[in-house]
Amino acid sequence: MAYARRRTLLAGAALGGMALLAGCAEDDGPGGREHSSAADRLRERSARDSTTLLARYDATLRAHPALEPRLRPLRAEVARHAEAFGTDRTAPEGPARDAGAPSSTPSPRGARPSAPPVPQDERAARAALADAERTLSDARTTALTAAPPELARLLASVAAAGAAHAFLLAEPAR
Repeated sequence: MAYARRRTLLAGAALGGMALLAGCAEDDGPGGREHSSAADRLRERSARDSTTLLARYDATLRAHPALEPRLRPLRAEVARHAEAFGTDRTAPEGPARDAGAPSSTPSPRGARPSAPPVPQDERAARAALADAERTLSDARTTALTAAPPELARLLASVAAAGAAHAFLLAEPAR
C-alpha cells in the first residue's frame, strides 16, 4: 500500500513538473495561441470528456446507491472539471443529492452522453470508474504537451486529479 501511494505521489510530482515546464513556454500575449482553433478544439474535447465521465459517475450512482458517500466528492470534482473546460452550466449534485435523478449537466454542445453500462458488482463498478479516470488522465497528460500554457496547466491539474481519483477508487472499502 505504501508503494502505491509513493508511486501516486511521484506521478503527481511528474505532472506538476510538466505543468511548470508548460508554464515556462514562450507567451504569445493576450489572444495568442490560447485562443487558437486547435486550443478551442482541445478545450471542447476536454469538456466533452469530463461530461462523459460525469455521466459514468451518474450511471454508477444510479446502479449502486450505496456508493454515494464514496463517489459524491469525486463526482463533484469531475463536474468542476467540466465547468473549468467550458461546459455551459454548472453541474448540480445530481444523483449524489437526489439518488436516481439524472444529472442535468449538458455537454459542451448540448447533447447528453449516453450512460455507459455499469457492472452489477460494486467493486467492479468502482474498478470501471477507476479505469475511466486513469484512461482520461493519461490522455490529458499526453495532450498537454501541445496545449498553450494556460490550457496545459489546466490539463495537468485535471490529469493529476484524475490519477488521484483512480487511486481512491481502487482502494478497498473501509
